[in-house]
Amino acid sequence: MVIMRSSIVFIILLVFVSVVVQSKADSVHCRNPASRCYGKYIECPYECPSTSYGNQKAKVCHVNCDSPVCKSYCKHRKPNCNGPGSACYDPRFIGGDGVVFYFHGKRNEHFSLVSDSSLQINDRFIGHRPAGRTRDFTWIQALGILFNSHSFSLVATKTTTWNSEVDHLKFSYNGEDLVVPEGALSSWYSPEKDVKVERVANKNSVIITLKDSAEIMVNVVPVTKEDDRIHNYKVPSDDCFAHLEVQFRFFALSPDVDGLLGRTYRPDFENPAKPGVAMPVVGGEDNYRTTSLLSADCSTCLFSPESGSNQETTSVTEYLTLDCTRGASAGYGMVCKK
Repeated sequence: MVIMRSSIVFIILLVFVSVVVQSKADSVHCRNPASRCYGKYIECPYECPSTSYGNQKAKVCHVNCDSPVCKSYCKHRKPNCNGPGSACYDPRFIGGDGVVFYFHGKRNEHFSLVSDSSLQINDRFIGHRPAGRTRDFTWIQALGILFNSHSFSLVATKTTTWNSEVDHLKFSYNGEDLVVPEGALSSWYSPEKDVKVERVANKNSVIITLKDSAEIMVNVVPVTKEDDRIHNYKVPSDDCFAHLEVQFRFFALSPDVDGLLGRTYRPDFENPAKPGVAMPVVGGEDNYRTTSLLSADCSTCLFSPESGSNQETTSVTEYLTLDCTRGASAGYGMVCKK
């Protein structure tokens, strides 16, 4: 009898705690007028009641404001290298269409990742070419962003050996170095509040938010000895090639968006990567090469901040929620195809 009463008390207490947790849950507000859920406050699930946590491994509350169902869910705050919009490894991309492709580029050169009338995102490659190879091994070492007539850059600094207790991120805004205080959840805002940098962990992991335009999750990692052994990179002793793992989410790209990754978000894009190939390599270095990290002078670049406010936009975040495993009609009004 005593055991039964104890069990009943425990259940009542558990229900009470659950109700209290849910009552204190954050709400997510969709602020983009072009989103499907604009103006709605969406309550976070009790499994992740907050939109931010000091624990870098904890999931946080998130909502896809372009989903037909305005519902929150839990997600990690670091890049998912197996998700759409990611660029990781040496480097492997997953486009907005969900197709995997590789782009080798060349070391110490810059390429346009995304180019639209109001947004330009470039990357810089580092790498080396061991004796006997015909091309460079490359990794993404920096991102350069042109947005709302401003510039922002993020660089993984060079280091001989990797130390996770050292921050390997360097930031600049409009050509001036900026400091984002170390520590999970510390943040920096641009004067106009249109650029936000938030640390996800004490060091080496951040989320960059471009107001009503994009979210960029970034993590700095080295080329490990195991990577070197598996891929035979022959990494030199004076550089562990600290590089970026990146995942993008876009909110207001135009149908004409270009760039190595950006073009995969076009509604009519057909990926040239060959299906069934273990490493489908996409070329086009000459089309996407820029003269610097913060230039928009490639042959396919579209960036023009003066005309950005007049561009026709299309919602692309719903691409990230497509499920093509249940047939051609699984997408939200879109056709799934290989």
